[in-house]
Amino acid sequence: MTALKPNLRRYAATLLLLTFSLLPGALVAEGEMITPNYKDADIRTIIEAVSEVTGINFIIDARVKAQVTLISSSPMSADAFYETFLSILQVYGFVAIPSGDVVKIVPDTNARQLPGNDLPRSIADTDEIVTQVIQVQNVGAAQLVPILRPLVPQYGHLAAHPASNMLIIADRAANVNRMLRIIRRIDQAGDEDIEVVRLEHASAGDLVRILTSLSQAAARSEGGGSPLQMVADDRTNTILVSGDKAERLRFRALIAHLDTPHEDGGNTQVIYLEYADAEELAAKLKEQTSQTNTPGSAQSAGAGNNVVIWADAATNALVVTAPTKVMRSLRSVIDRLDIRRAQVRVEAIVVDLTSDRSAELGITWAIDSTKDTASAALTNFSGTTNVADVAGAILSGGDVATAAQGLGDGLTYGVGSISKTGTSFAAVVTALASDANTNILSVPSIVTMDNEEAEVNVGQEVPFLTGSFSNTGGVVGQVNPFQTIQRQDVGLTLKVTPQVNEGDAIIMDIDLEVSSLGQGTQGAVDLVTNQRNIRQKVIVEDGGIIVLGGLMDESLLEGNQRVPGLSRIPILGNLFKSRSTKKVKRNLMVFISPRILRDRTDTFMETNQKYQYIRELQLGTGGDVALMPNEEPPVIPPLEEFAPDAMPETDEALIIIDEP
Repeated sequence: MTALKPNLRRYAATLLLLTFSLLPGALVAEGEMITPNYKDADIRTIIEAVSEVTGINFIIDARVKAQVTLISSSPMSADAFYETFLSILQVYGFVAIPSGDVVKIVPDTNARQLPGNDLPRSIADTDEIVTQVIQVQNVGAAQLVPILRPLVPQYGHLAAHPASNMLIIADRAANVNRMLRIIRRIDQAGDEDIEVVRLEHASAGDLVRILTSLSQAAARSEGGGSPLQMVADDRTNTILVSGDKAERLRFRALIAHLDTPHEDGGNTQVIYLEYADAEELAAKLKEQTSQTNTPGSAQSAGAGNNVVIWADAATNALVVTAPTKVMRSLRSVIDRLDIRRAQVRVEAIVVDLTSDRSAELGITWAIDSTKDTASAALTNFSGTTNVADVAGAILSGGDVATAAQGLGDGLTYGVGSISKTGTSFAAVVTALASDANTNILSVPSIVTMDNEEAEVNVGQEVPFLTGSFSNTGGVVGQVNPFQTIQRQDVGLTLKVTPQVNEGDAIIMDIDLEVSSLGQGTQGAVDLVTNQRNIRQKVIVEDGGIIVLGGLMDESLLEGNQRVPGLSRIPILGNLFKSRSTKKVKRNLMVFISPRILRDRTDTFMETNQKYQYIRELQLGTGGDVALMPNEEPPVIPPLEEFAPDAMPETDEALIIIDEP
């Protein structure tokens, strides 16, 4: 009985401690150790206890609300209590963000927008929010994103920067550590030595095309792994293979199986071309073989004249019959010629700025002593040809209105005195001031293949009167007038032949002609055209711009007609003068800007830019059709709907995966 008393006392103390610990908000301290136990306690109560034990100041978001249960059977230090507190926040969807001398308690949905422990040198396995940048050495960073994305919670952040091959991860420290361990396991350098495989019978170019397609298909089926890299050296008929050792062994076995000699009579091959024209290429190959097989040459001794080449235009294929060595040489030439040629987009910018100012002021005098016509006309102003006729009509009493129809613009004022017995006189005052500004911008654009001439012509046909005559018909007094008219193109014509070199420069042979009708035309008989021609060869960098030429012209024309003697009288002499001034200033510049479209992606981007521009112009007109409320103006469809297969598939882009 006495032996049981110590045990009973120990059990009672344990039961009392357990009862006390199950009360909400219990915190038992033993020296420097803490044994926290909570049951359905408000999370703010726990935050107060952590602040009291650790001395950390907290700012609590209004959305931080939860009922927490924490059961602890062993004492823990203040640091361990804080780590346990961070785990509690993670369980209930909150996060602690250090900010100076305080720690913010916010929902974890806002964690990635708030500053945390950025780029720590060493990361402990805690529930603290950290941001880490990881340099990947042997694997593409973009390829790791879809693998690691399921391991990052919604409040985390995972992004790849392909340019520097880096990963950016923002998450709790424990999960970032796990991600680092996974990345180290994946980011391993493989055994990717380069092997040289020499072929005896097969063509290196043919085998590389077949094996590359097989390697890419295998890589896609395995989830985007790195395909085997193979390059053909046609000069030595060898294949260079780089990649994983096991893959290299497997493909070497395939190469050995395919590198077998032709059977007897099997030296005829059908070669399907992708880009070159079969008929043109067949003619060139025939010329090459005919020169190679000339009598007495070293090649003709082994090859003879047993080479037959003909083209099938329907399938764009070549049918070649030749010995193995000659066949290999021909295949090497065909592989180098049957390539995708680059295209070039050429834009020309023609800017024509013209400023024209003129002023006219003059007085025309007419004197008549015979009453029939003017016997003298003084200072007949050259800019207005019918001023003298008007003055004569005033004096003779003729049809002044008819004579005045030929006068130009501006102010024309006539006065006179008519005497039946004496001398009559008349004066016509002419004044004119005019300003004209012209701003012409033309941007023709054209796309053509490398070393192929292209032409764009935008303009209209204008009739020019070349002659006129009349004859008398069968009826007496009837006259049949005839006119001969010649039509000429007036507008813009651009001819260009680009040549892309091995770098990024383009040599262009340019022929640009810009013509327009001159101002002040009255009819087909006096049409005047302004022509500007540029023919030259220039070299421009890809995407650059160069000025082809231009004209800066400024002219001043002044005219002065006066009556000798009378015009020198002070002040009154201005009544016997006619003056005109004309100032013309012209600025003409022509620029050219080419861009190389090397592949499908470049072509699509250029087409998409122009397509969207035209579509936005159509959409900008807006509204319904006038007087037809149920009709809609025509609009081209979106490019992805009109040509869905035109969009290229490319991974050369910044890949950032982020949850909303």
